[in-house]
Amino acid sequence: MGRLPVRVRAGECWDARKRCAPMSRAEACRALAEGVPSCPHGRPDAALGVLA
Repeated sequence: MGRLPVRVRAGECWDARKRCAPMSRAEACRALAEGVPSCPHGRPDAALGVLA
C-alpha cells in the first residue's frame, strides 16, 4: 500500500505536482468522505457531487 492521500485533486488541476497519483472515482469519493481535503483550485468535491 502507498502513502495516504493528502489532498484530492481533479485530473485537470493546474496545481498538480509530480507526486500526484491517479485514483478511481470511487477511491476519490471514499477519500473525501473520510476527511481527505479537496483541492481548493480544481474542486473535485463539487465535480464528484461530494460536498461537505
